[in-house]
Amino acid sequence: MFEARVQPQCFDIAAEHVRLQRLGPQVGAIVSFTGQVRDEPLMLEHWPGAAERRMAAILAQARTRWPLLGAITIHRYGLLPVGDPIVLVLTASAHRAAAFDAASFLMDWLKTDAPFWKRDSTGWVEAKASDDAAAARWRQG
Repeated sequence: MFEARVQPQCFDIAAEHVRLQRLGPQVGAIVSFTGQVRDEPLMLEHWPGAAERRMAAILAQARTRWPLLGAITIHRYGLLPVGDPIVLVLTASAHRAAAFDAASFLMDWLKTDAPFWKRDSTGWVEAKASDDAAAARWRQG
C-alpha cells in the first residue's frame, strides 16, 4: 500500500498506522511523523492536482531508494487551528533503518518540493533555508 492524499479534514493517525500494520508479518518497523500547527492558526493552500501528483512522485522516489512495504503521506489544507495536525508521513519496512530514512526523506521533500503554501497573521510564510538544506542531503545519495 502506497498512498499520497491531500484533504481538508483531519486524519486519524492510529487508523492509518493500523492500515500499515495489516500489510502482514513481514512488517518489522513502522515509522510515523506528524507535523502540527504551533503558535497561531495557519491557512494552508495548495495547487489542486499538482500537489497530489508531486506527493505521489516523491513517494515513488522513496520506493526506489528503500525496501518499503508501504507508505502513506497525507497533507491537509484550509484553515487549521493551533494543535491540529497538518501532515502525516508513515513508512513500513522489514527493518527500522529503511523506515526511518524513508520517512525523513519524504518529509524533507514534502516541505520543499510539494506545492503547498501557508499564511499566518503576518502574511505568507517564507521558505526556510534549513528546510532546503535538509532536502539537499538526499541529493548526495
